[in-house]
Amino acid sequence: MGWVGIHKKGEISVEKMLEKLRENPRFHEVGAIGIFIGIVRGFSSEGKPVRSLSYEAYEDEAPAAMEKIRKETLAKPSVIEVQIHHVVDDLNLGEDIVYVLVAGSSREDVFPTLQATVDRMKAEVPIYKKEILENGTAYWVSEAGFRLRGRS
Repeated sequence: MGWVGIHKKGEISVEKMLEKLRENPRFHEVGAIGIFIGIVRGFSSEGKPVRSLSYEAYEDEAPAAMEKIRKETLAKPSVIEVQIHHVVDDLNLGEDIVYVLVAGSSREDVFPTLQATVDRMKAEVPIYKKEILENGTAYWVSEAGFRLRGRS
């Protein structure tokens, strides 16, 4: 497991991420760890009942975009480590979608950096979700503001 990645359901967990973090030679400098976990909720952004989500990524581009965000975030002197992992699979309500971890010197460094990293990941990484509603309607929703080529 690397510092960033695209995974199938069950391949990544918070425990695995924390194990990886402890490998960082600067781990002794960490005073706070913030972790964002995005999960499948039961309603779309328009309030429609959701049955499940399906995620896909441009697997040649997504890890590179994640690594770019990671490296730029690590340039902050108070940030010790960053991890970004996204699941691309069919997911049911309550299942984990995305994990973003920021380890830093203090919580004052970690919390704003974590939010900024999540926001960048959602805006810059070419990952797409399909919402499947309770009524059976399904449609693609861009996670990164891109249009999914060839999809309707």
